[in-house]
Amino acid sequence: MENFTEVVSFVLAAYGTIGELKYLYFTIMLLWYLSICVANTVLIMVIFLDKRLHEPMYILLCNLFVNEIGGSTALYPLLLTQMFSDTHEVTLPWCFLQMCCIYTSASVEFCSLAAMAYDRYVAICCPLHYNVIMKTGRVAIIILLVWMYSFVNITFAFSFIIRLKFCGNLIDKVFCDHHLIIKLACSVSVLNKISDLLFAFVTIVIPFSLISVSYMKILAVCLNTWKENKQKTISTCTPQLVSVSNLLVGCIFHFVDSRFDVAHVPDKVRIILSVYILVCQPMVTPFMYGFNLPKIRQSCKRFLFETK
Repeated sequence: MENFTEVVSFVLAAYGTIGELKYLYFTIMLLWYLSICVANTVLIMVIFLDKRLHEPMYILLCNLFVNEIGGSTALYPLLLTQMFSDTHEVTLPWCFLQMCCIYTSASVEFCSLAAMAYDRYVAICCPLHYNVIMKTGRVAIIILLVWMYSFVNITFAFSFIIRLKFCGNLIDKVFCDHHLIIKLACSVSVLNKISDLLFAFVTIVIPFSLISVSYMKILAVCLNTWKENKQKTISTCTPQLVSVSNLLVGCIFHFVDSRFDVAHVPDKVRIILSVYILVCQPMVTPFMYGFNLPKIRQSCKRFLFETK
């Protein structure tokens, strides 16, 4: 029983492969993190200041941009400090905190995309009732539900982990991974395994199902509309489809790396793939959704470049 109390920190073993290139990696990651924060912050400020953008779609986008900053902040500060650590140790509280923040952000990401898909469904399939269905107050409730759903989800998963006793402390990643932490437990009950799968189901499958249903209905409408309307609909929905596809690819990389033996894959490639969703998605979002939309692009030019 004494071994149960020995583990007071986890070791993020993947940092051991960085070697002498840590200064280069540190510079790249720092610049990337700053770029994410600047790009998303600019878009948040533009939407907040421009009253013409106070519409449901842009309010939902603003929530997504806030989440990108939060999710990146859960990863990058610890990642940057660990690059210069000799031991790469993270105390249990900090590891659990990072895990909660990262997975809450992932859940909010999927749920926000589901809410945006619903918004597009209403706008395209029920245009005459759009202003009635997507009132500002209702959009605020949707955003609140997105965050509450995600917090309840991670609280449920965390309630099983917090009670575990650990007999190992090596996590072969650059961040605290939910599944790998469970694998380090001295004994894993069937309930723990079920909670892990249920967490993945609630985080990914349910929101993705809602997204799929929304876009199938949108597609059905597209097939019965004129060519001009069809092109407009496709151009409106393309950024969301690209973002959802990118998110799913990142989830697949993360799932495979955590649950299967990928020892034959070069370490640096495996590390890049394991953090793909956390590194690429926060930068894809502002450019696919923000600067790609004409109204936001015009507002950005007006606020950033026009002189009064």
